[in-house]
Amino acid sequence: MQTSQHKAYKGVGMEGRLATWYARNTAKDMAEFRALADRLAKEVRSGSHVLEVAPGPGYLSVELAKRGRYEIAGLDISRTFVTIATENARKASVEIDFRQGDASAMPFADEAFDLIVCRAAFKNFANPVEAMNEMHRVLKPGAHALIIDLRKDVSMGEINTYVKNADLGWMNSWIYKLTFRCMLIPRAYSNEQFREMASRSRFGGAEVAESGIGFEITLRK
Repeated sequence: MQTSQHKAYKGVGMEGRLATWYARNTAKDMAEFRALADRLAKEVRSGSHVLEVAPGPGYLSVELAKRGRYEIAGLDISRTFVTIATENARKASVEIDFRQGDASAMPFADEAFDLIVCRAAFKNFANPVEAMNEMHRVLKPGAHALIIDLRKDVSMGEINTYVKNADLGWMNSWIYKLTFRCMLIPRAYSNEQFREMASRSRFGGAEVAESGIGFEITLRK
């Protein structure tokens, strides 16, 4: 739980109207969420326990829940996102346990999950190594976590193409480009930084692969 001595995320929290705006715009990435859900569904067996860390509006978790009989939980620091994600799951007629909480102090038992996924959020964690340690704690032996996030060395040319393909409209496109330039890229990590953090975590190391404008980091227990 967040306290005055401990802040779980960098910058302004995604609450209220800001979270609602984000949910509305990221809904336009549904093809990407569906493609990732298809991929994850091939990697986890029926009945597996899956945790999405920082699910935001819950689109990925909802899509995965549609694809198989999984026990899915989502943990987000934003109370607004928990409310939005819970409603999205209800509308889709799927059961997902969305909870409010800190990625560096997860409210789950040891060795509870067969897979953890964290998409587009890890760079915002104030305590990234502690978050990795918590992922390690709640993963079952032999399981892994998948972090998908922005590359530090991404160019604005690549960002401009990404935003253009997202078809957000001129105003939202301008806001997205500004957000990438001024907030997201400065917070993003390099390949070397991800490997260094993972080496200091209980995982002891990571597999880092470039993917589009970001990285895919695999942490194996």
